[in-house]
Amino acid sequence: MTMANAVQDYARTLTLRSPAHYRVGPFTVRHNPGWELKYANYAIPDRDAEPAADEVAALVEAFRARKRLPRLEFLPDWAPAVEPALLAAGFTVENRAPLLACGREDLRTPKPVEGLRITVPSTEAEFTDTARVQHQGFGGEGEPEPGTTDWLRAAAAGDGVAALAVLDGAPAGAGGCSVAVDGLSELAGLAVAAPFRRRGVGAALTAWLTERALDQGCRTVWLEPGDPDVERIYAGVGYRRIGEKLNISLEPA
Repeated sequence: MTMANAVQDYARTLTLRSPAHYRVGPFTVRHNPGWELKYANYAIPDRDAEPAADEVAALVEAFRARKRLPRLEFLPDWAPAVEPALLAAGFTVENRAPLLACGREDLRTPKPVEGLRITVPSTEAEFTDTARVQHQGFGGEGEPEPGTTDWLRAAAAGDGVAALAVLDGAPAGAGGCSVAVDGLSELAGLAVAAPFRRRGVGAALTAWLTERALDQGCRTVWLEPGDPDVERIYAGVGYRRIGEKLNISLEPA
């Protein structure tokens, strides 16, 4: 199995483990009851799935019944027949995002950021600060929804990783690594507060999270960068491209 397909298998396995997941035809849906953010709610097709039009329609109806945007994240090579079926149903490609991975031998330590402190959140205030940085960093407005701290708490208390970066006495960055499966872990939700961008916080936080996940027994950490500028930051820490993921959704008519 290629590293890219191993990453897809990992994502599907975690989705099947999530308590609120559900199945529709050849799709597994990761549903987050407490968080409407589209990145927290998506479907993954079974490997080599060939969905019929009525199965795609049922998937759309299931998302909308739960007041979520019908959306999928998957590697096109994992299930080549799925993208054409979705496009025929009116779905629109959001982007084709590169997948990056980093192992122990690849990891590089970035230039230190003076005064930066990175810790695992433990208090109610720290979890709220971490969730707020993530929520606003990904385009959310106001305060995060109550359920946004659930994933962070699970990562901090279990075999995953959660991190809060503080600079100049204020929450500057946040992120986490999910629980390892077969030696793989995903670095996700990494965000830097607007006033602290372009100061090295993102690189420092990436290296800290990656090293901690590796120290906990993970073999490889993978992630999906948001844009080319962010990809360059990850590359500077040691991440390299292993494949491409399709993000595709159906906006309301």
